[in-house]
Amino acid sequence: MRTIAWSEMNWLNEPPATTLEGDELVVTTGRETDFWRTTSYGFVHHDGHFLGFPLEGDGAIEVSFDCRFEGAFDQAGLMLRADPEHWIKTGVELSDGVLFAGAVVTVGRSDWSVAPLPDAWSGQRLTFRASRAGDAVTIRYRIGDEPGWRFLRLAYFPPELAVSAGPMCCSPTREGLSVRFGSVRVGPPDASLHEE
Repeated sequence: MRTIAWSEMNWLNEPPATTLEGDELVVTTGRETDFWRTTSYGFVHHDGHFLGFPLEGDGAIEVSFDCRFEGAFDQAGLMLRADPEHWIKTGVELSDGVLFAGAVVTVGRSDWSVAPLPDAWSGQRLTFRASRAGDAVTIRYRIGDEPGWRFLRLAYFPPELAVSAGPMCCSPTREGLSVRFGSVRVGPPDASLHEE
């Protein structure tokens, strides 16, 4: 895996404040920012903060971060984005007072899947990984220094679309969510869906 420097990435919807602290990037979100497209809610939001790097062909990206989630739907993680109608975001989101590992897959319209974070999380740094191979994106995450990955989702994504990938954060009901991103790494895709 290769670490991507912050200077190699570009913002979609630059946040109101960013600070470099050593090798880590601290991002503060703007007011009522989000990514969502139509399904159930009926609205389209494409004003969340996304720091992207071209992820060409098949490949994987890992983003590590920590954050205090306090407002409804506060969220942070990573994103793969081709255009406003084709993207995936995955990470942690506060919903109904519970912290979830989740993923939103948007191919024309958004869907949303979640799983409660396990008790083992207890505020440790999280790393989310999205591995793209052919028409599939496999999403996994790791808590702290765990040796293995926890499987979260397998999703279809159009294989012909070029994407950018990198950190993402939003605060749909407020402003001022502070997220500390530790590193962004890219490399080859997962060898298989199931770990042996």
